[in-house]
Amino acid sequence: MLKNIPFFLLFLLGFLSCKTTSFIPTGKAVEQISVHRIEQMPNLPEPYHLKDWKQTALDFDEYAFDFNQKGKHLPLIWLDSTGHNFKQTTFGIYTAIGDVREGPTVNRGQNHEALGAQGAILGATFMGIDKSKQDGRNYVGMLRNYFNKDSGWNIVQNFTNESAHIGGGYGNDYWYDVFNNVLFYAVANYYPKEPGFEEIQRIIAEQFYKSDSILGNNYSYSFFDFKNMKPGKSHIPAQEDVAAGYSFILYAAYQKFGDEKYLRAAKNALTVLVGQKENRNYEMFMPFGAYMAARMNAETGANYEVQKFLNWTLDGDAVGREGWGVIVGNWGGYDVSGITGSTTHNGGYGFCMNTFDLALPLAPMLRYDQRYARSVGKLLLNAANAARLFYPNEIPDSLQALPKQKAITKNVIAYEGLIKESIYPEFKGITPFAQGDGPLWAPGMPQETMFSVYGSGHVGIFGAIIEPTNVERILRIDCVATDMYLKQKAYPTYLFYNPFPGSKNVTTDVGNKVVDIYDTVNRTMLMTNVKGKVDFDITGDSARLLVYVPAGSKFSKSNGRLQADGVVVDFKYGID
Repeated sequence: MLKNIPFFLLFLLGFLSCKTTSFIPTGKAVEQISVHRIEQMPNLPEPYHLKDWKQTALDFDEYAFDFNQKGKHLPLIWLDSTGHNFKQTTFGIYTAIGDVREGPTVNRGQNHEALGAQGAILGATFMGIDKSKQDGRNYVGMLRNYFNKDSGWNIVQNFTNESAHIGGGYGNDYWYDVFNNVLFYAVANYYPKEPGFEEIQRIIAEQFYKSDSILGNNYSYSFFDFKNMKPGKSHIPAQEDVAAGYSFILYAAYQKFGDEKYLRAAKNALTVLVGQKENRNYEMFMPFGAYMAARMNAETGANYEVQKFLNWTLDGDAVGREGWGVIVGNWGGYDVSGITGSTTHNGGYGFCMNTFDLALPLAPMLRYDQRYARSVGKLLLNAANAARLFYPNEIPDSLQALPKQKAITKNVIAYEGLIKESIYPEFKGITPFAQGDGPLWAPGMPQETMFSVYGSGHVGIFGAIIEPTNVERILRIDCVATDMYLKQKAYPTYLFYNPFPGSKNVTTDVGNKVVDIYDTVNRTMLMTNVKGKVDFDITGDSARLLVYVPAGSKFSKSNGRLQADGVVVDFKYGID
């Protein structure tokens, strides 16, 4: 019968069958790329203790959003009925415990930061808490008040009445404006039906698109006036790294709305940043640069230098904000590698919020580029261990500023930072040292402002991503939990890194549904038709990146991608 089929149809059928043929995936293991700053970190940080990050995030939410807490500096939350931008009641959370600049009786209760409020909402959401209907309140909807339409900026800013704070370090500080819109887009990803959010997202996307068009190939500014659409410079160093934040927002807008101009702007922003000759890491956007580079390479065929962004995130050789990066070292017998902040201030000064936020883009980055699985696994192991030292019950009293006041934290409010040598003269010579900058912010600040409410709310990122396994120091890292604005669903994907020199047998729970397990690093089907607890081996100082595929899925390869029932499980399958 084939002899009656025209030759060109036979050729077409043969071509299509070669392009998407069902098979058992196998191939050469993906060569791992070393990141030199991470290579300086210990494989086995000491002393080791993994804080229960999930429970910490749940307990933080219960404490911070409890209006009935009694005592000095409590509760940590209040309602604000001033109605800026939207005629509704919103809420405020203290930036730090006892912050005299804020609260229900200060300036009609309108002084509160989006950085803390949005971080707390996002962190709780990662824990499965629906913040749109908690205890009869819609905290998600209340975030609309940070969208500054009254001022004409038409983006999310750090205060609901931002115009009152411009000149005070917020409206003239680029990262506050950009990162708060990153956080808003992140929250909106998990509440897509929240009334009014889609309209706000569209307006934000337009503002950032217009801003990128004006900036062109030059992001070397301290801030951008979104009302008058003019970039500006101030006493604050230029913050070129905000381009990575632009890229995240605009690419998310492209995924949500499908408008190609947002994709073009997202690519332009990242192209400008990667073209910088010097490391312009200022606060927290460089890891988003790595994530967006890997993702746009995988999804759009771009060719950005992922490792360049990783090096700039970590190295601590930033100019402008000198020394900003990820700390490597042992202070007073404590391995502190992995905490994020200044690598030079008093020997090093890492901050809890920056450390938590580091994981948000780097874990999902591995879905798009598994060549960094071992490196990211080692980095997050160190960070997960060292970050506990921000908490007053996790560090000896002799190594912290306020051991007698720590009860108020309930061990869910962390110190703002961990420093090699304290900035306060009375604590000189103690290392490491848990403290905060709060007492320096304004006259009358109590010592308790060293406890960071705004930073502690971001702990839900660690809670969503990091879990222990049966082998101490081998973590299960969720690479899908913080991956956002996916047009196509993603199967559960987990990173396991073995820091030991020898092979280890790991037990993990794959859930109640029968799955096949594909290892994207070793390019093998590790198991088929399994559910519940399973065991597998990991060789020494190596990683597995495991995708839990519904059992019996049909595998195919197309355009360099491996798919299971049409869902991509390996973006680099055809690329050695």
